[in-house]
Amino acid sequence: MRDACPHPELNVPLEHSNTPPLPIPHFPNIPMFSLPTLRAHLLSGHVIPAHPLALTADRMLDERRQRALTRYYADAGAGGIAVAVHTTQFEIHRPDVGLFKPVLRLAIETARACETRTKRPLAMIAGIIGTPGQALWEAKTAAAFGYDAGMLSLGAMRDAGTEELLAHCRRIAAVIPLVGFYLQPAVGGRVLGYGFWRRFADIENVVAIKVAPFNRYQTLDVVRAVADAGRAGEIALYTGNDDSIVSDLLAGYRFGETSVHFSGGLLGQWAVWTQKAVELLDEIKTIRSDNTGIPPRMLTLATQLTDANGAIFDARHNFAGCIPGIHDVLRRQGLLENILCVDPDLALSPLQADEITRVSNAYPWLTDDDFVRAHLAEWLD
Repeated sequence: MRDACPHPELNVPLEHSNTPPLPIPHFPNIPMFSLPTLRAHLLSGHVIPAHPLALTADRMLDERRQRALTRYYADAGAGGIAVAVHTTQFEIHRPDVGLFKPVLRLAIETARACETRTKRPLAMIAGIIGTPGQALWEAKTAAAFGYDAGMLSLGAMRDAGTEELLAHCRRIAAVIPLVGFYLQPAVGGRVLGYGFWRRFADIENVVAIKVAPFNRYQTLDVVRAVADAGRAGEIALYTGNDDSIVSDLLAGYRFGETSVHFSGGLLGQWAVWTQKAVELLDEIKTIRSDNTGIPPRMLTLATQLTDANGAIFDARHNFAGCIPGIHDVLRRQGLLENILCVDPDLALSPLQADEITRVSNAYPWLTDDDFVRAHLAEWLD
């Protein structure tokens, strides 16, 4: 069996890249979020897809289909988009690949144009990885492109202690509003305990935390830390637990007098079937506000979505085919031309395609094939 999603974060100093700098885009008359409005937007709860990477047959950036994906997410009702994250493939952060700036530029150009058309704001979040020098360069680049926040992964700093990690987070937060990221160890993350998250929550410019350890106990560490810091009304929690989406969103947490819940989701799973994800989150928000109890059918839906995610993310092979699985769903819908990744060794696992077919047929109410079919031509235009 291949290693699970072999994407170790990269220690390459990007300042030595030979890639020529791209011009920083300018978008007149498009309001950027202020820090208070960004907090309010994220706390109100949204579907935030993790943006995949569209490649041509020769593994070059497919700009047409990359833009089509961004338009799809905007028209599906997403409240934000996360770019240059794990689903976008960590390899794009490598200078020899040379895709970090082009991918960020395409996404924000397209998203701002969509905002003008739909009149709905999108919180644009850039993934930031690597050692301190690389991460600081990426944060400054994302801020210069007009991204609203940076989502910081600490997977590259595996041997760093709590003090070093927190100092690193503060440096990045001084450049761009910060989204914390608890990435599960199976795909390159590291274990971070309650003590770290409690002090992380004290960083002023933190606006959200994506909680994705795929572990109930570690999820609770983050939720309790935000509550104990007294910042439940300032820091939005977004589930990244693709195996427990509905349960995370329905759950209420109470620590003493403080109540906390997940505002929304920032998910690789929501890179597919996004329009149905928006409907799902809207229904869950209504259930929470009505306070009349959780309908049993929502618990059934929770298990169905977990089953679907198991097929798409290739849980049976320790997530080896997670990114190709996302691509395969988008390819079937016509949004992608192929399932190619930057790493040529990444491919669907044996029988994974059959599993994706099974869950698509078993749970058609989770899919948005009709929505995509109706708009595909305009997104690809």
